[in-house]
Amino acid sequence: MQSPTRRPVPAFLRPLVRFLETEASGGVILLACAILALIIANSPWGPAWYDFWHTHLTIGYGEYKLDYPLEWWVNDALMTLFFFVVGLEIKRELVKGELRDPKKAALPAAAALGGMVVPALIFLSLQWGQEGKRGWGIPMATDIAFVVGVMALLGKRVPAGLKIFILSLAIVDDLGAVLVIAVAYTPETSLLALGLVGLGLLVVLAARFGGIRAFWFYFFLGGLIWLAMVASKVHPTVAGVILGLMTPPVNMVGKKALIPLMDYVLGRLREIPESDDMDEYGDEMMALVEAGRETLSPLDRLEQALHPWVAFGIMPLFALANAGVVLKPEYITSPLAIAVALGLFIGKPVGILLFSWVAVKAGIARLPVGVTMPVLLGGGCLAGIGFTMALFITALAFDPNVIGSYELLDKGKTGTLAGSVLSAIAGVILLWFFMPKLYKPAEGTTSPA
Repeated sequence: MQSPTRRPVPAFLRPLVRFLETEASGGVILLACAILALIIANSPWGPAWYDFWHTHLTIGYGEYKLDYPLEWWVNDALMTLFFFVVGLEIKRELVKGELRDPKKAALPAAAALGGMVVPALIFLSLQWGQEGKRGWGIPMATDIAFVVGVMALLGKRVPAGLKIFILSLAIVDDLGAVLVIAVAYTPETSLLALGLVGLGLLVVLAARFGGIRAFWFYFFLGGLIWLAMVASKVHPTVAGVILGLMTPPVNMVGKKALIPLMDYVLGRLREIPESDDMDEYGDEMMALVEAGRETLSPLDRLEQALHPWVAFGIMPLFALANAGVVLKPEYITSPLAIAVALGLFIGKPVGILLFSWVAVKAGIARLPVGVTMPVLLGGGCLAGIGFTMALFITALAFDPNVIGSYELLDKGKTGTLAGSVLSAIAGVILLWFFMPKLYKPAEGTTSPA
């Protein structure tokens, strides 16, 4: 029930409210799992923890099987659902959200570009010619769950415009990270397997235009496409993003069709008002249930259904499997860790602020209500929290199976954790200092949270 003291949230902002609420609480669980993994990895149980995540799990039969460690099943299998939801979020923002309007999209797009280019340049300037240069994509990523979780701690001090800006920036940032993964961190590929991926995607398109609506059918096809992507050597999570972007954003039943059906069903129920027997109304009830389901687009239905599983299940598992870094002084002070940390801690806010300032001065964008350049600097620092996607890219850049050592991987993870912690602290301090104690929306605007 809507609180009588709160202004009603506009309908177009309700998906954003649900997203922020889920991300905020999911960020707390994600943080707890990351801390737990760190504690265990640096305790006497550390070796057993490492062995657990490298225990092999085999699925299949005979020569047709997948035999990989648990860590792989989390990073390459379960995280495909994470990237599928990322694809859904990108699609929603492109067709219904802030990125739909080029004028509104200009600022977060410019900021995201700066937040990817400057960190990468800082990293490369410090690692050029060294063995860690492959990790240039690590500091480009933003972790929206942690960012929203930190903003939730600040409460109403954070203006609605900053929340929407950071969310839109993170969506563009995720798209950039996916492109980096597909282009920069993909080994030699199998053209035959890629052809099968393309064929599977064509079947998905044909089924969509043929009117097939059953989700199980598309999940089955998605599973086959994922297997082909594994065989192609392209990281299989890319399939999740592509399928998310292909998900229809349009509902099949609107108010014009739903209201007459509801009127008809109500009329039938009133025929025998004293009876509670619903058996004879089975057909009407099934039609109403089906119509009600189709009032939501497949994009909205899948996002609402999967997002809690991703936020409260898959991402915490990812943290448990990947954040367990043995903290060594020589790792913390290594040039690779410093390059990653500075890319996140310095590169992110500088790139976001610089490119945003240029976009505003050029007249192609304007700052949201309640957001000033100092506030934007604080938000840019929070965008330097690069936990989930940054750790994911670290695992790809310094895959021990490719480079033959875990040292670079652990140094990259150490730099990611250090840069993310410093960014969170700096962002909270700056936003606390630059924002008023209680942000009040300007007349005619409504806060989504």
